[in-house]
Amino acid sequence: MTAYRIQSDIRLDGYLLRGRATPTVRQLDEVGARADSLREIRGVDFVRSVDRTRYDVVVLACVGGAVQAMLHGLARAWRGAATRPVVVTGYVGVVYEKLADGLLLRHGADVVLANSRHDADRFREVYRGVGADDGSVVECALPFLGGDRYRADGATGTPRPYTVVFAAQPSVPESRADRTYLLRRAVEHARKHPDREVLVKLRSKPGEHTTHIEELPYQKLAAKAPGPLPANCRLVYGNMGEVLDRTDLMVTVSSTAALESLHRGIPTAVLTDLGVREVLGNHHFLGSGCLASWDELDAGHRPEPDADWLARQGVAADGEYERAFDAARTRVTALRTADRLPPITPYYTPRTAPGYLPGILARHGLDPHGEPLAGHADAPEETGGLRRVARETVREAARGAYRHGVQRVAPAIRRWGQL
Repeated sequence: MTAYRIQSDIRLDGYLLRGRATPTVRQLDEVGARADSLREIRGVDFVRSVDRTRYDVVVLACVGGAVQAMLHGLARAWRGAATRPVVVTGYVGVVYEKLADGLLLRHGADVVLANSRHDADRFREVYRGVGADDGSVVECALPFLGGDRYRADGATGTPRPYTVVFAAQPSVPESRADRTYLLRRAVEHARKHPDREVLVKLRSKPGEHTTHIEELPYQKLAAKAPGPLPANCRLVYGNMGEVLDRTDLMVTVSSTAALESLHRGIPTAVLTDLGVREVLGNHHFLGSGCLASWDELDAGHRPEPDADWLARQGVAADGEYERAFDAARTRVTALRTADRLPPITPYYTPRTAPGYLPGILARHGLDPHGEPLAGHADAPEETGGLRRVARETVREAARGAYRHGVQRVAPAIRRWGQL
């Protein structure tokens, strides 16, 4: 989406870095990701595959560690080159944790996109705070906002039930008790309002992963709940935009879905039931006018967002959104047409972070200088026939074992440690 926001008439080749957060085909379809070509690839192979003369722009839409590794790998691969692609990245979503860590892992890109004026100020402050260049930060907006403005009778005017959507998050809150509580309150809201439809919007199906690990999926909590869900309450997947088309009240702890909802003018509640705490991320919405509890929502409360807060967050649907990416387009165009781009120079180097950087790069098959590690450079990028089938089978088995460890074994070990 970011690539198309920067320029719509492009050829887009997609590379999915192989790892824990590699999206499935279903997840890609759900968010509407489209590319002219798409392939799953190792980090070392991506660095080798990105021909500096073939591409004008490389968008690194990965988690922070992967971005940093690819920056070092590309810096090494393009060292001394007269021309190279413009490298763009960003820190997308509700940035409420790991602000410094996530941003410094992205430093070195030519353009670091900030989601709003609020984020642009914070991003520059972090870079200046460590003595790093902050000129790469460009204010834009969240790339996935859009959709029709909210109407109480639905976008098409067709009568439908008043719909409440609880947008679940994979890692917030963390404990079983808190997640069970939130599910129970959504179910109780459905029972108290039989004329309403209550949807629990899930990010992934069991076994799938997103950027954040989900140890306690709501699907499993719902399966263990006493009795079936009421007829007007159900779990749903699918594109968030399509769900928002029929939403009258968005409820969440701190999901980016709240910003999507606010952008459309949909009444949005950020829950205070578990407190307003940094670990939950709902402190990000201080001053928004959206903080509310399930008790208040049960009683009919509809939060009214603060206009100034919305403007600073870049989510107000007032016609400005389509121009929000003008600065990014201008910056990328200027860099593309420059006679020569400077070398990629991340803040983290073997000198500034000797105890941190090598581990990040090694996870992607690179040494501390961005060179492929022994054993990675010479390994074949792809294999054919039965070997490929066997390798995919082993990979799926390994992913299954990893998911089992994350979702079952690790929580059990933590519980034993608390005894």
